[in-house]
Amino acid sequence: LQVEESAINLWNWTVTKHTGAVISDEQRAKLRFVACRLICLCEGSDPPEGTIRRQILMSMKTGKGWIDIGKAGLADGFLENAMSSVEKLYAKLRKGSEGEADIQVHRADVEKSLFKVLSYQAESVFAQGDFQKAVMCVQRCKDMLMKLPKETCYLSILCYNFGVETYERKRYEQSSFWLSQSYDIGKMDMKYSVGKEMQAKVLRLLATTYFEWDCSLYLDKALQAISLANQENLHPAGFFLKVKILLKSGASDEDINSALAEFTHLEMSLDFCLNTAKLLLEHGRESVGFDFLKSVPERFESSPDLGKITLLHIEFLLQNKRELLAKQKIEEVIIGHYTGKQLLPEALNQLHIILWDRAAKHYEEKSYSEALHWYNYSVSFYTPGQIDQNLAKLQRNMASCYLHLKQVDKAKEAVKQAERCDPNSIFTKFSVYKIAVMENDSDKAVEAVIEMGKLAEKPSEHEDKLGVDKNTGSNLLSLAAQIALENDQQIVAIKALEYLSEHLQDCRQLFAALKCLIRLMLSKVMAENAEKRDEDINSILTYLNLAHKKLAESFTEEKFTGDMRILEAHWFRKVAWNLAVQFKDSPEKMRDFFVLSFKLSQFCPSDKAVLIAQKTCLLMAAAVDLEMGRQQVTPSEQTELFSQALQHLQTCKEVWKVLKLTGDFAKDPTDTLLLLYEFEARSKLNDPTLHNLMESVWEQPQIEIKTLEIIASLAMESPARYPVLCKKALKSALNLHRKQAVIDAVKFSKCLHSLINISLPTGLTDLDTCVLQEVWDYFEDALSVVSSTDAYPEMEILWLMTRAWNTGIFQYTVGKYKEAEQWCGLGMRFLNHLGSLKKSYE
Repeated sequence: LQVEESAINLWNWTVTKHTGAVISDEQRAKLRFVACRLICLCEGSDPPEGTIRRQILMSMKTGKGWIDIGKAGLADGFLENAMSSVEKLYAKLRKGSEGEADIQVHRADVEKSLFKVLSYQAESVFAQGDFQKAVMCVQRCKDMLMKLPKETCYLSILCYNFGVETYERKRYEQSSFWLSQSYDIGKMDMKYSVGKEMQAKVLRLLATTYFEWDCSLYLDKALQAISLANQENLHPAGFFLKVKILLKSGASDEDINSALAEFTHLEMSLDFCLNTAKLLLEHGRESVGFDFLKSVPERFESSPDLGKITLLHIEFLLQNKRELLAKQKIEEVIIGHYTGKQLLPEALNQLHIILWDRAAKHYEEKSYSEALHWYNYSVSFYTPGQIDQNLAKLQRNMASCYLHLKQVDKAKEAVKQAERCDPNSIFTKFSVYKIAVMENDSDKAVEAVIEMGKLAEKPSEHEDKLGVDKNTGSNLLSLAAQIALENDQQIVAIKALEYLSEHLQDCRQLFAALKCLIRLMLSKVMAENAEKRDEDINSILTYLNLAHKKLAESFTEEKFTGDMRILEAHWFRKVAWNLAVQFKDSPEKMRDFFVLSFKLSQFCPSDKAVLIAQKTCLLMAAAVDLEMGRQQVTPSEQTELFSQALQHLQTCKEVWKVLKLTGDFAKDPTDTLLLLYEFEARSKLNDPTLHNLMESVWEQPQIEIKTLEIIASLAMESPARYPVLCKKALKSALNLHRKQAVIDAVKFSKCLHSLINISLPTGLTDLDTCVLQEVWDYFEDALSVVSSTDAYPEMEILWLMTRAWNTGIFQYTVGKYKEAEQWCGLGMRFLNHLGSLKKSYE
């Protein structure tokens, strides 16, 4: 009992909460489900009549709840329980009846519940797609209508709803069955019928179903259904459908006129009449259609929308290629416009659209004079001095026609009017541009392009309203460039392409524009003198930098594939390389192009050719930075240049490591160049890591004499000053000279000269004994070589003799007589090896 009471309370609570929209339909169905199951569990072997009635009600409503939320499968069990409970109730009532009259009363009572359960079962099986079961349930309900006439309307609407759903799913056969059932049931009891309007509605949908199902096969049925509908209740929709069916059937004009006559007294809207006329004309019934259209104004004499009739008339005259008649109609409208018979704004706008469409058609056919004729009709509706955005567009279109007809003065006047109405439109500027190009006025054309470029950045509000595409600016700039090229106006084309490249979003179009720009600018540069080149070369650098930027961004664009990116990168890197080579007289530009070539090559696969190109670009860039740093520049500029060079060298080292894995590079001088460039950059930056770098150099067994001599020279080249490193490099070089099978006396002499110079600075008198001894050994080395060959340069022997003699003199001045004697004696030993100069010094 407690469970039963709780179930009833839950049910009642659900009813009250749903009324206040506290819970959703699905929540209500679930709560009913719980309450109903609990009640069923509490059922005894012989429940009282009230309990059974409650179970019937709860089971039916629970089943209906599941159907209403689209879960018909869950409803079946509850509806079967309801049916079982109905049978129990009938049995219980019959058992307690005292006579036949009593039984009839109980049967009538039970049949109401049975009808409801059957109708819900019909809904459930219909929702689950079981057509046959749904038919059986509805048929049982239909059989009960004699006893339950009040349910006629309900069952008729249920069948109509089934018909609507199956029609929407294009199940025409099932739909025609349900709609026929709905109509038949609606006729069974006129007292409780759905009414003539609803019956007509059912029949119209039935006619439509036959019409869409198979008009050729079910034409008669469709006509019969719509005729019955119109007999039940005259309605514009029925009239329209009948005309539609007759047209489809190929009925004669006479039959269609008869159908139209049936509805002459029917109240219909102007739009409905126009749609009917349009239907007739679209099906090629010109005679009937135009006659019907002519009769419409009489019905709507006081309507302000009469202009719609004229518009439709004009449209169909044009569609049927009766331009002369259409023009007469339009001229009548123009006259009416200035004699108090203006069209409503909406109708006038529609007329403008018709006129512009016709003009555009003639423009496409290159009938420019005829296009102007139609545009002039449109102009006729504007008052002099009127400012309107559409008028500006109209004038621009007319200007295009005049340009094609070579009537430049008229085109200029039309554009002037467009500028008056809409000065800040990119389209107006484009029209100005076209005229400037045609007149070969480059300055004005460039000015117009600049204005177009600015306007492309932010479209004006009215252009947004006109539905201007976000790519319109780019499209117009592209067209501007094309027009300039076609007219051999290179400077104008370059300016248009520059703005275009700033606004293009599509990668392929952008790269095409940049390629065109570079080619144009190159041809311009080649024709210029050196003074004017700089600015244009900078422009080319800008284009290549933009290409690099867009290649980096292109990874997010799906339509731009990896292969496309590689092809574009190769093109631009090769161009940058060629320009670097071409502009070798301008070191800074050469370096920038080499750096760009390297950056662009990073989008290419790292094959051997690309790696070699990358290495060369970086080495050349570093070399240029070092060369520029050697020039007379400020210390801060020097620091920046040498630092840049180091960055290029560091990247080059990484590339070189990878490249060496691809083949044999034993004779490649890259390692030497990297060493020398890095030494120069670090030494001139006073880099503390320089000594660490040199430690690895001293350990190299294959280092060349030339390399050591260059290092020695760089170590003392301003702003660097590393005498210790210089001396060490020269000593190493001298050792290598000594190890040669045949000593090259000239090279040996130069190396020794440098070593003595760095070891024995001129003018110093107070020298350490160790230093003097070291230098003495160098002189002894020199004597050894001089004695063994006649190739030792005489001027170098003279220099050695002089340096030794002077060193002795310096020693003498400080009172070191013994050392002075030794050094002067050393100098005299060189005297014997002099050739033609010996007598002069003896």
